[in-house]
Amino acid sequence: MDLKLAGKKALVTGSSKGIGEAIARKLALEHAILIVHGRDRVLAATVADDIIANGGRAYVVTGDLTHDDEVQRLVNDAEAFAGPIDIVVNNAGGSGGSTESWADSRPESWTAAYDRNVLAALRVSTRLLPKMQQARWGRVINISSLAAMMPPASRADYSACKAALNAMTASMAKAVASDGVTVNAVSPGTTHSPALEGAFRQVAAERGLANMDAPWAEIERVALPIFAQVPLGRVGRLEEIADAIAFLASPLAGYITGVNLRVDGGLSPSL
Repeated sequence: MDLKLAGKKALVTGSSKGIGEAIARKLALEHAILIVHGRDRVLAATVADDIIANGGRAYVVTGDLTHDDEVQRLVNDAEAFAGPIDIVVNNAGGSGGSTESWADSRPESWTAAYDRNVLAALRVSTRLLPKMQQARWGRVINISSLAAMMPPASRADYSACKAALNAMTASMAKAVASDGVTVNAVSPGTTHSPALEGAFRQVAAERGLANMDAPWAEIERVALPIFAQVPLGRVGRLEEIADAIAFLASPLAGYITGVNLRVDGGLSPSL
């Protein structure tokens, strides 16, 4: 299926690795012009160079999204490279590795998490929205998390931040819909990554369920139920997240706005 993304300019924050990298590569396969972003120029350039080597167009911008001046600079750089941005995927963020419990949770940890996950997306989006509105076409896609709707007992700051991002998505969608701009969120469920695979292998070995070096299919089968009750019986793949985002970014999804699309294998217990 042709998603009609040829020539569209897309900025994907945090696209030097992980989900963001998969999104950038998928959009490039659909012939969009990519702005690859990261804080590490070498990692970001590796992704961009590979996209170019495979026939795509890509540029690199760097910057810390928790600093206004760096966001303004990277937006200026992106527009200098490619022109006005049509699509922004706010992927950068994350839990920051916090392991604080409710007994020792600090307000400053919550502030940092909010800055990293919510305000970073706000800084980028508000700088790009005006030109999207003027062009009467644009896409804003915020990468949320199932944790916003199914918060675990730990890392409550991250869950709260993603819930705030969902609310921001809904509000922004209403504000710019008449200008031809759609705003949506995507919430991945349990998704494969090197860290997840390592955790699965360790638990499987510790519990005597499989050898540490067993094939991934075996590890996934025995370890997944320990971590999450996914009705489809497997973890998600990065390309499946990227496929969903590419569709939402495309003209084919022009009547979809203000939604939170869960890509979770049925893990969420409700609609």
